[in-house]
Amino acid sequence: MLAVGAAPIATLDVDVDHLRNAKGLIRVCLTADPDNFPACVDDGDAATRSVAANVRTIRFAGLPHGRYAIAVIHDENGNAKLDTFAGIPREGFGFSRNPAVTFGPPRFTAAQFDIASDTDTQPVRMRYIF
Repeated sequence: MLAVGAAPIATLDVDVDHLRNAKGLIRVCLTADPDNFPACVDDGDAATRSVAANVRTIRFAGLPHGRYAIAVIHDENGNAKLDTFAGIPREGFGFSRNPAVTFGPPRFTAAQFDIASDTDTQPVRMRYIF
């Protein structure tokens, strides 16, 4: 039972699809801060998870209702970063709302979604360039 005046909280499931293999890790960043998307480096409020690549659903519980964006990388070699060659990702990546990706990652506004109910699910389709 919620206390009077308590902020509503939600559970979010991130469903990762189209992984090319089950090697390494899936690294997920959930943020409400447009200035720290997609990396979440300086975002103390970001929620991050690293799970084995054979796990396809990642759950975030206890989230306040609000606007968020998700960035996912498939860290196939487990070195805790997205490997690139000349700035082009060599590992898989994906974002909430699956926006078009041209040169560089999408802006927060292209990946943003609102959580306004008790539960939500965001599908993320992985993309590979190499």
